[in-house]
Amino acid sequence: MRAEAGHGGSGSVAFRREKFVPRGGPAGGDGGAGGSVVFVGSQNTNTLYHLRHRTLLRAERGMHGEGSLRTGRSGEDLVIKVPLGTVVFADDENNSEMLGEVTVADARLYVARGGQGGRGNARFATPTRQAPRFAQPGEEGEERWIRCELKLLADVGVVGLPNAGKSTMISSITAATPKIADYPFTTLVPQLGVVARGVLEEPFVVADLPGLIAGASQGAGLGHRFLRHVERCRVLVHLVDLSMGEAPADVELDVIERELETFDESLLQRPRVIVGTKIDVRDDERSKALKEAAGQRGLPYFEISSVTHEGTDPMVAKLGHLLEETPAFPLINKPSSRSAESGSSGSEPEQPEAATVEKPIRRLTLDDIELPDE
Repeated sequence: MRAEAGHGGSGSVAFRREKFVPRGGPAGGDGGAGGSVVFVGSQNTNTLYHLRHRTLLRAERGMHGEGSLRTGRSGEDLVIKVPLGTVVFADDENNSEMLGEVTVADARLYVARGGQGGRGNARFATPTRQAPRFAQPGEEGEERWIRCELKLLADVGVVGLPNAGKSTMISSITAATPKIADYPFTTLVPQLGVVARGVLEEPFVVADLPGLIAGASQGAGLGHRFLRHVERCRVLVHLVDLSMGEAPADVELDVIERELETFDESLLQRPRVIVGTKIDVRDDERSKALKEAAGQRGLPYFEISSVTHEGTDPMVAKLGHLLEETPAFPLINKPSSRSAESGSSGSEPEQPEAATVEKPIRRLTLDDIELPDE
């Protein structure tokens, strides 16, 4: 969709003409600022469906200045509520950078900044130029094509091959009720569940992601569609079926690791837990191979049965400890080209800006307009 911020109103050229005031002087008012296109995080919004059929997001423009030093009315911002986890990308032909993310309720992400209003001729009066006959035009608002994606906000992501027991595990440690069946790709959409260990313990959210297969990072199966949700997770749980499999357990572990690494190398640097499932019908050779593979990687290893709940409590306790030690990943809002232009001329060093922090706006100066010779 296209986001268009409002243009700033132009300054006014006017002079004070009143009875008994023979030399009133310049009285042109400033133009109003243009409205911005703003995304606001909302906990009551769950999807981006309300934006699906919208092709244009246009904020109100600022009004022009008027005589008697009257400032034009500023345009209203176009405020759109989006669910937490919304990522906004610039989708122009030569620009595909990430503009920012909305991860906190009521956080404001400025997708397109409104232009500043121009100054009226009263602003340019000086002792040597007492009757300026020019004013400053309003600044144009930002315009860009944008693309929005919604990524789940979960603390723990559960990954593995189809039929590894991900949905069953989620249903055993949370109150979630995902679809469970004995055929691959039972889970077609991510499922979320909340793990509450006790009154004094901090709960955390677990995401059951659809099964991954070889080539998922290139679009095979459902993996590429949902792998982006893994980026949000601070801790990853890798499930491997100990009862049966087309390949050895350590080979199945390698398959998923390669897909995660191909999609995003940083995923393998995050805290991970290797979990062997279905120990009530496990194969001893697969169990031994998976345990050795986890030891070689220096990762915690657990074996559980989601049906009998055997081994789930130690695993959940370990996940809670890892989350306490793992801070949330910083989410940086990349500055727009206009902000980068203004920051390059200043004396202060550039700092990364979060999506909740407003970016600086360049003010128009006398150098931006041509002054007539008087």
